[in-house]
Amino acid sequence: MPGDAMPEPPPPTPDRPPRDGLTGGEALVRALAAHGVTQAFGIPGTHNLEIYRHLADHRIDHLNPRHEQGAGYAADAYARVSGRPGVALTTTGPALLNIAAAVGQAYSDSVPLLVVSPGMPLRHPRQSTGLLHESRSQTEALRGVAALSHRVSSVEEIGVAVARAFTLFRTRRPRPVHIEIPLDLLTAVEPAGPVRNAPPTTPAMADPEALSAAAGALRSAARPAIVLGGGARTAAAACLRLAEELGAPVVTSANGKGIVAETHPLSLGVSLHSPAVRNWLAGCDVVLAVGTELAESDLWEPLPAFGGTLIRADIDPAQMYAGPPADIPLVGDARHTLRSLLAARPGNGGPHPDAHRAVAALRTERDAGTRSEDARLLPYLAAIRSVLPADTVLTSDSAQCCYYGAIPHLPVGPEGRYLHPTGFGTLGYALPAAIGAKTADPARPVVALSGDGGLQFSVQELATAVQLRLPLPVVVFDNGGYGEIRDEMVSRGDRPTAVDLPPVDLPALARAYGGHGVRADSPEALAEALRRALDTPGPTLITVPQELPDDHLPLPRHHH
Repeated sequence: MPGDAMPEPPPPTPDRPPRDGLTGGEALVRALAAHGVTQAFGIPGTHNLEIYRHLADHRIDHLNPRHEQGAGYAADAYARVSGRPGVALTTTGPALLNIAAAVGQAYSDSVPLLVVSPGMPLRHPRQSTGLLHESRSQTEALRGVAALSHRVSSVEEIGVAVARAFTLFRTRRPRPVHIEIPLDLLTAVEPAGPVRNAPPTTPAMADPEALSAAAGALRSAARPAIVLGGGARTAAAACLRLAEELGAPVVTSANGKGIVAETHPLSLGVSLHSPAVRNWLAGCDVVLAVGTELAESDLWEPLPAFGGTLIRADIDPAQMYAGPPADIPLVGDARHTLRSLLAARPGNGGPHPDAHRAVAALRTERDAGTRSEDARLLPYLAAIRSVLPADTVLTSDSAQCCYYGAIPHLPVGPEGRYLHPTGFGTLGYALPAAIGAKTADPARPVVALSGDGGLQFSVQELATAVQLRLPLPVVVFDNGGYGEIRDEMVSRGDRPTAVDLPPVDLPALARAYGGHGVRADSPEALAEALRRALDTPGPTLITVPQELPDDHLPLPRHHH
């Protein structure tokens, strides 16, 4: 009888471990806490409740976005802003597949993201039985988009798997890891063993002979250049000092945006896609590329030819022969590699007025080819920049207003951050990423930039932003659908199909979720709305209407 049942004992706490072991759920949470995890994102489900049961006891906060893909993007941005791995919890089957796009994006952008899910029981038959959320192989599915997908086979192995994930984050190119725990292990009580911690490591150091060769090449360079990607972010101060010592113009990928202030006289900003900048790079006698793939997604076309010596500095040895092969490979941590280069005194450290003039001329040439197409965006971007503090985090979507607009034309410095889904190029990143960034640093201004098409991939996360009750402007440039794909169809001579979306009153939708919404028909109106939004608790969705090209005339350039 229910009334005669023994009361269930309270869950074990960190100070009172059970005599006979731990459940798999607590072993996981204990391991996460031991690695400094204080924040997780996810959605509880029938199969992962044993994980959720222990989060509060181990002082791990949790935020529940409205979709697992949103949880993945939020954890991704949390990692980029906080510098600590992002953790996302899903349940089995469809929930894990929902987050797969975010895992693919984190892999593309080298983000340390840990996704934990239950899986089918240890002895579950290979023949389908119709168990809830049953799938053929979750680990095989995630292995296709993550750096590692690890299915554990005992409670004790859970701590080992977590330590292994954090070791990979610290010692290799940081990329997402998936850990699957059979759902019967989550509730099974077994010996968990001692807490396993990722061992201390020292940063990978580049080969001394290669460093000497690189310093010599830079010392003798007449026309040096520096290309920075996201892997150079931890070396921002060294990047700037090296550029100034060499008098070397600096160009970045989207992930490297703002590592060197884009207002600096040596900065060419994010302009690897510019024909003028590509031609200039081809004429440089030494190019130092730090933490960048030099990939088609940064260049918008096939890889360029480098006429001079190419020095590549990267934590990932595969980058030395992926894309343009390195003439001088520097495999190691970017910060220590650049500090070692500086110690070898590769430049004279003096003023370089000729380099400053060359950069100014290149900027003019770079902008000449796109100014007319970007004219409708530039005043709005200037309005945004005039309002935002220097340390603002901007999150971005795969939208024309971002890759044609904000990425090349909205200057950012190392105090701020610009988070963009490069490479994999997912849609719907900006809003949940802004939520993750705001969770990582609630006091810091965060603004999401999106298009109307991309926003609607994750618009339900407005409800999550309302839940936070923190100021969060969401600026949406509305071009009536999928503007880039519309332009590509027209440029092929096709009739635009499935790209014109019926209008949605997005500000009203934001209000329906409990937030705020306004329309900004001018740059001045956008600046005023943005000022108000930065002081208003909860999300404020600001729509900027964009006129469509007459008769769907294509723009004369394309992102892909």
